Amino acid sequence: MGDGYTGVIWHGRGGQGAFTAARLLGASYVSAGGGRRALAFPAFGPERRGAPIRAFTKMSETAVSNRSEMTSADFTVYLDSTLFRGIDDRCTGTVLVNTADEYGDPRIISFDASALAASILGSPMSNTAMVGVLAAIWSGGISIESVRKGIEDTLPEHLRKDNIKVAEKAFRAAGCRH
Repeated sequence: MGDGYTGVIWHGRGGQGAFTAARLLGASYVSAGGGRRALAFPAFGPERRGAPIRAFTKMSETAVSNRSEMTSADFTVYLDSTLFRGIDDRCTGTVLVNTADEYGDPRIISFDASALAASILGSPMSNTAMVGVLAAIWSGGISIESVRKGIEDTLPEHLRKDNIKVAEKAFRAAGCRH
């Protein structure tokens, strides 16, 4: 989107794994090889569970040196639909919203990641599902194999197997819809 990188803004609430998703996406992108680079970082307000937070992933074929927050990105992901207030004039990319609701706007992709995650994890932790959706819709970005590798490189061992299942199922479901 800017400075020669692909940018993703993650919106969530404390405890929903937005920063983990940002790191996981970066690790997935880098795992594809070819000298790919990524930078992931959070922006916290009040540091408490449930408070709105943002995280960012910047990815490029060359070094990513710009560590500033983004206001517009190639993809904007909402892990919590209550944070989504619609698309403003700055939005030039695709918006992914974790919801079963449809918005009737081709720039907005709805996906009920919480329900999918709950069916596998027993918890509505939607972050790995949304990474799987992003992999499915981002042509030329990352493959599901890269997401698997990113999960293996990022998450603790006891969380890997089920989160890989979540990402794979989200990838397949989103790929069928779009």
